[in-house]
Amino acid sequence: MAKLELGIISGVWDGTPVGREEGMRKVKEIGFDSYDIFEDPLDMTTEEQARIKELADELELPIRSCVCVNFALVDFNPSVQRFALDRGRAYIEQAKLYGARNVVLVIGEYYWDDEVIPKDGVWQIAVDNVKALAQDADAAGVDLVIELEPFTQALVKDVPELVRFVKDVGHPRVKANADISHLHLAKTEFSDVALMTGMIGHVHLSDCDGEVHGDLPPGRGKTPIKEYLQAVIDTGLDDSTVALELEYSPDPANIVAWVEEAYESSARILDELGVRSLSGSAA
Repeated sequence: MAKLELGIISGVWDGTPVGREEGMRKVKEIGFDSYDIFEDPLDMTTEEQARIKELADELELPIRSCVCVNFALVDFNPSVQRFALDRGRAYIEQAKLYGARNVVLVIGEYYWDDEVIPKDGVWQIAVDNVKALAQDADAAGVDLVIELEPFTQALVKDVPELVRFVKDVGHPRVKANADISHLHLAKTEFSDVALMTGMIGHVHLSDCDGEVHGDLPPGRGKTPIKEYLQAVIDTGLDDSTVALELEYSPDPANIVAWVEEAYESSARILDELGVRSLSGSAA
């Protein structure tokens, strides 16, 4: 039987009264098994990064992933691409410092309505740059997990494109992120999740109305979360992390209640599927 941790991404606290350290303590207090970091290492001091690692160890709250939105990886300017690669390497080093398993990487979108640089040209820029980052990730012992973004101009907007991208990069450190609400927004059939068999390196969990990106607590939308998660498990995923991705709470002052609600509904789904791995026991 598969065993999965329940984690949460630190971005949930953005724009709320809850600060970085208080947020980590609340996550542990509520009962989460692990934590994902969504903070740009280029906007942090080495002391701040060290404190996150120190507190995570103190709380016995393992950090499993660092989230990197890096659209500049597909910019047509070589100088911008070089910066994007250096920034990606900083995330890899951040993940290594924290003892994380992976960097979840958002690679960007097509531009200029495909009239100046054709889609296959932008695609190849992304493939080449992720291949370059994969070498650094391999040296650091960290995976790169590619995010499916269910938007019209996204390079990787559905499961077939995600699978194609991972195969085109062709490096064992490059894997797929199974984002449950994004699968729903992309109108993914449950059976199509099997296309990612052997590729899934991380899972994001949230709800939505099926039409507009939401990142809501499970139960507040229409996503068939349990069915998608079962399909993900059926690919053979085991000893991995399901990380709650909650953003833009309508009531930031009561964000803790929002997180507690999401924890309870998510934990219930994992319990019903019989896959909950408690207290960070998935190594």
